[in-house]
Amino acid sequence: MFKGRLKLDFKGDKVLWYIIIILMLASIMVVYSSTGQLAYREKGGNTSFYLIKQLILMLGCIGVIIGLQSVHYKYFLTFSKVVLGMSFIFLLWAKFAGTNLNDADRWIPLPLGLSFQPSELAKLGIIMYTARIIAFYQTDKGCSDEALKNVLLFTGPLIFLIFLDNFSTSFLLGLICMTMLFVGRLRLKLILISFASLIALVGVILVLAFTVPQFEKIGRVATIKGRVTNFFSGAKKERGDSSYQSDQAKIAVAKGGLMGVGPGNSEQRNFLPHPYSDFIFAIIIEEYGLLGGGLTLLLYLIILYRIGVIVKRCTRTFPALLVTGLGLSIVFQAFVNMGVCVGLFPVTGQPLPLVSMGGTSLLFTSAAFGMILSVSHTFQEDGEVVEEESEVEEVEESAAEEAIEHLNR
Repeated sequence: MFKGRLKLDFKGDKVLWYIIIILMLASIMVVYSSTGQLAYREKGGNTSFYLIKQLILMLGCIGVIIGLQSVHYKYFLTFSKVVLGMSFIFLLWAKFAGTNLNDADRWIPLPLGLSFQPSELAKLGIIMYTARIIAFYQTDKGCSDEALKNVLLFTGPLIFLIFLDNFSTSFLLGLICMTMLFVGRLRLKLILISFASLIALVGVILVLAFTVPQFEKIGRVATIKGRVTNFFSGAKKERGDSSYQSDQAKIAVAKGGLMGVGPGNSEQRNFLPHPYSDFIFAIIIEEYGLLGGGLTLLLYLIILYRIGVIVKRCTRTFPALLVTGLGLSIVFQAFVNMGVCVGLFPVTGQPLPLVSMGGTSLLFTSAAFGMILSVSHTFQEDGEVVEEESEVEEVEESAAEEAIEHLNR
């Protein structure tokens, strides 16, 4: 599975590696600056606690990326079923026996006071298995219609379980899956119908939330209703907790101006409920100004561009779709986080990838980068790495035969 000696070796797209390192350094600086209140509240004023914790997490993230970049993408194809199945089990566990954090049963308690967010694993599982399905249903004319049915059949239940506790994540995953189907050459008519159905479903949920009081008791529907109401409410007296967070983020953005107030000089970190996670982009702008915020946005745009470069080099369907899904999950999540902080979207719980504080999100984002770099390393600028190619063909052909047999039933 691993090639060569165990050593610190940065493989794959070098530009992507530079951006990863820059984001990690930015994370350490901004998390240390924004956790002052949390340190005094939780750790008796030990402000270095979260700095050391973030440093350890970043080292762990680098280890995850370096480990996965050396794994051939054929193993991601092989184990996609396992990851999807584990995701389903953990989501059920979290739903019925999980720890309640932020009014949502999304976490599984672990030893030593740690916790695990299964929706982050589910993101990888859904994207990996969707790429597998689309790759196996490729024909000379495009993607078979059966791919859409199987994507809905196998990933739909997981997205629904995520929806019960995290609407924004489930919506983003649905959007990413449809984009992957588009890249995989599914008929445009089916994609448009699927997209319209997704939007219609969101509309029905909102209508029921505002018209049927009993509907609010389902999952996070009441929270969705409150955040949408606060987002569109013009009078402050009608606005709630989520609008308070949004207002404080906007104040941070306004205070930042062009150049910012300087590292460690943020004032809104004392008022924002989660300045080190959901609203960390607002702290970046306050301390480093619009220049710092613009640079952060540019880094994620470059990630999107490099994803396109890697996909273009791929000569096989599965790795191209895998990189597309994983890359979009990182970039879309970043755009949502930044959009919330500047008031473009209602408040959600999306962290800024590889910047916000949080163990589960950081580690699984690192896993996504590791898989992307694995594909990038395989399909290098000077052509595909041919080692183990026969094994890859054997795995893909075997799985493709399964799909063909299913089509003929």
